[in-house]
Amino acid sequence: MFLHGIGGNRSNWAEQLAGLGSDYTCVAWDAMGYGGSGDSKNGTTFEHFADELTVLLDDLDVNRVHLVGLSMGGLIAQSFYSRHPDRVATLTLAATSAGFGVLSEETRKEFIARRLEPLEKGMSPAQIAESVVEILAGRKATSATRERLRQSLAALRKDPYMITVRAIVNTDFRPLLSQISVPTFVVVGEDDRVIPPSESAYLAQRIPGARFSQLREAGHLCNIEAAEAFNTLLREFLDRNRELATALQVPAPGRELLERDEE
Repeated sequence: MFLHGIGGNRSNWAEQLAGLGSDYTCVAWDAMGYGGSGDSKNGTTFEHFADELTVLLDDLDVNRVHLVGLSMGGLIAQSFYSRHPDRVATLTLAATSAGFGVLSEETRKEFIARRLEPLEKGMSPAQIAESVVEILAGRKATSATRERLRQSLAALRKDPYMITVRAIVNTDFRPLLSQISVPTFVVVGEDDRVIPPSESAYLAQRIPGARFSQLREAGHLCNIEAAEAFNTLLREFLDRNRELATALQVPAPGRELLERDEE
């Protein structure tokens, strides 16, 4: 189960669905408020995201799942584990942290200001997308990758995005880390300028037995910028632990969830 970041949607996992779908049942969701999913009617917290993931897994008749979350998706994965540890086979935490409670107050304020001030002044996600790409992308990201990230950001819905930004700065999963008992893989791009690699290293140090890898010259969306290396490492990790998850019978070897409609 692939969980995208705060500026993304299910399409951010295209390379992983293609690269792993022949051997694993791969599902990429649109979190509520993103892509084809409806907006939340009860506000947005990471508990809400975890509850939505529970509903989705129940719909798919999956009891235990390999969770792969990037950035915000990594926080959702941690939130879900805190509530349903028995339903998690493995955790892959990519370009993420234990929550913004780990970061300094100044960094949190800068994060909010960079993303919300232009929107609060009337700009649209499409209008700020290019400037945000300059932060998300690694310094050596190709023009094609930058354009793909721009399109992902431009597709955001303004109100759900703003609500999620405000929710994300209040997360703090540090007390959870030492309690995680499933196999865990932490991976980050060495050129990540959104969440410093040191925050990913902190996760790996605190989670018992966690593996840690850095992808050379990749920025925040390391699964896109270094897709081949990301897939290789993820496959090696999953292959070691594949029997821990529930097998899902579907007609095709890979599966993408098209939408989660709240209506």
